Amino acid sequence: MSGWGIAGVAAVMAVGLVGTVLPFVPGLPLIWAAGLVYGLIAGFGAPGAVAFTTMTVLLVGGMAASFVLPAQSGAASGAPVPTLAAGAVGAIAGFFLIPVVGLPVGAVAGVLLAEYGRTSDWPTARRSTKAVVIGFGLGALAELSAGMLMVACWVVWVLL
Repeated sequence: MSGWGIAGVAAVMAVGLVGTVLPFVPGLPLIWAAGLVYGLIAGFGAPGAVAFTTMTVLLVGGMAASFVLPAQSGAASGAPVPTLAAGAVGAIAGFFLIPVVGLPVGAVAGVLLAEYGRTSDWPTARRSTKAVVIGFGLGALAELSAGMLMVACWVVWVLL
């Protein structure tokens, strides 16, 4: 692959890394797809097969962490699954109603209102919401870490 091709793949992967912290860009799938395109054009070979397999495992693990960690954190604070579902609905509504920051604002509002509706106690609702937000933060950190490791695998692959 030419230098321009490698630079293009690197640029797509950089956008993917940004996407691990911005909710409207599919971060890890974008990094993985860029690695796949590189492999299809440059060839996989033994190093590429190992690197791409590792990238695939990291993709699955990072995506799973971004879903599991908020749910675990919310459950540990006593928030049931319907509360998390209300957060997801709030996130979707916020995404369309408030430009740029609507997704996280909607998610937090959804969890807070659902918990208040369930418990009729603002301090309890705030505690549960805080736990879910921390879980989302840990999930985003796990996704960013997985993305950085995926890019590192690709860099090693290119160098070999």
